[in-house]
Amino acid sequence: MINNQFAKDVDAGLSTFPKKLSSKYFYDDAGDKIFQKIMAMPSYYVTKAEYQVLEQRSDEIVAQLNVTNHLNIYELGAGDGTKTILLLKALTKANINFTYYPIDISADVLDTCEDNVKAALPSAKVEKLNYTYDEAMSQIHSEENETNLIVFLGSNLGNLYHSDAIAFLKKIQGNLGAEDWLMMGLDKMKNPATILAAYNDEDGITQGFNLNILHRMNSELGGNFDVSKFTHWPVYNPESGTCTSYLVSAEKQEVRVNGKTYTIAKAESIHTEISQKYNRPIINWLCKMSGLTLEQIYTDEKEYFLECLVKRV
Repeated sequence: MINNQFAKDVDAGLSTFPKKLSSKYFYDDAGDKIFQKIMAMPSYYVTKAEYQVLEQRSDEIVAQLNVTNHLNIYELGAGDGTKTILLLKALTKANINFTYYPIDISADVLDTCEDNVKAALPSAKVEKLNYTYDEAMSQIHSEENETNLIVFLGSNLGNLYHSDAIAFLKKIQGNLGAEDWLMMGLDKMKNPATILAAYNDEDGITQGFNLNILHRMNSELGGNFDVSKFTHWPVYNPESGTCTSYLVSAEKQEVRVNGKTYTIAKAESIHTEISQKYNRPIINWLCKMSGLTLEQIYTDEKEYFLECLVKRV
């Protein structure tokens, strides 16, 4: 069965110039397994740095929230919940009553998340929401004497260019009450060599992750990509803090996807991913443009990752 949205997005991306494909299509069963390998790579600091922030600073984060009533935690793209459990443990330690709403487009991932949370905190109240981010916005609500915390970890905001990030943050801002919070994890700008090593490892694991989108088009959309004729090419701009990944064609190719033919020139690129990095001025600017205000930043020992607490202006 063909995924119609996948087919539409692929057609739009390969029909435009420069060509582009969405990084959200890296993820299927094979892609999920590759990403697990990426997170275990010594050079991939992102997950480990954020875990350290939450492991060491969650008590401070909970104190900053200053919650005196029931807390609803809505996590966008919850994944397996491993990092969030550290925050939930701190809330439990502080005797704060909460309901955790993990949000993800994968029902299987949500089941895993619930199992992990229940294993760590058997009494935790978990309500799974199997939605996209946009669909989830309509599910966020607060009753009298309740506070909402919207959680967006993993530097997932970094998958958006600034204009798109502002539009997304404005949607979140529209769902925040005066006492509600947004907590977002952002990857900090740092040594360019450190950043590139995370996206271009010597073992080719990240290359396989990017190439997986071609495998998906072959298996799900009847494509005929010769994956060996593409090279994974990440670049990092230290001025803008933008890390961008491409698949570059080794030769001129005619490829068919879902019954339609596309021409890809020799050395032509297909944009696959953006991983934006941040500093405090950029974060303050994004917040200002979105009707938000940055209240506090927490970081790890190497200052690689930033956990930001934000409120509505």
